[in-house]
Amino acid sequence: MQWSDQAIIIGVKRHGETSVVAEVMTRVRGRHLGLVRGGRSRTMQPVLQPGNEVEVTWRARLDEHLGEFKMEPVRLRAARLMEAATSVYGVQAMGALLRLLPERDPHPHLYEALDVILENLHDPRDAGELFVRFEIAVLNDLGFGLDLAECAATGTRDDLIYVSPKSGRAVSRAAGAPYAGKMLALPGFLAQGGAADFDSLSEAFRMTAFFLHRHVYEPRGIGLSAAREGFVQAALKALKPQSATILP
Repeated sequence: MQWSDQAIIIGVKRHGETSVVAEVMTRVRGRHLGLVRGGRSRTMQPVLQPGNEVEVTWRARLDEHLGEFKMEPVRLRAARLMEAATSVYGVQAMGALLRLLPERDPHPHLYEALDVILENLHDPRDAGELFVRFEIAVLNDLGFGLDLAECAATGTRDDLIYVSPKSGRAVSRAAGAPYAGKMLALPGFLAQGGAADFDSLSEAFRMTAFFLHRHVYEPRGIGLSAAREGFVQAALKALKPQSATILP
């Protein structure tokens, strides 16, 4: 068995004295693991850093085996990803999200999204918005998609300001008014477009955390990653008005 694909490094674990098991997100074959012989060498260590893009060839006798990776660097951006807190935490947090997906399950749109976000993690405003959309995309691929395009009660696409915590669907101001205390806020940049500010990005992080916890983390007995917490704090800090308090 053999194939080649574009891939982004999302994690590495030591294996023996000189090798590592690399975890990558591939364009065509989803999240995939493979042994890299000599992966701890001075030559390979700079390549095997989270966020780097590589051309990977996987070989194994049988498809179900771990197999071996041969890698060629394409875009080494790990050093740049160490320059900002949103980058440092963001690459780890997206790796944690991708690990929620079954291994070897194709998600080409998530690969494309990951590639775009990694190029924009240095800008807290862009990084925050893109990360929220990435979380929504992961929820969708796990079977818990949010419907934020029209009101669940009336079908209108105007004045959408709530999200139902039960259905994950948008609700208009008028339809949601009697239940406002039980609703989640629908961030303006997700409902109407435009740029996020401190308040709308805070609402977005709360919304995605709620649905991730309910549908994914709680059933699996795990919690939100510490890297996500660090990313949220870093992204909001850059947009924080003097009087605002940053909440997770």
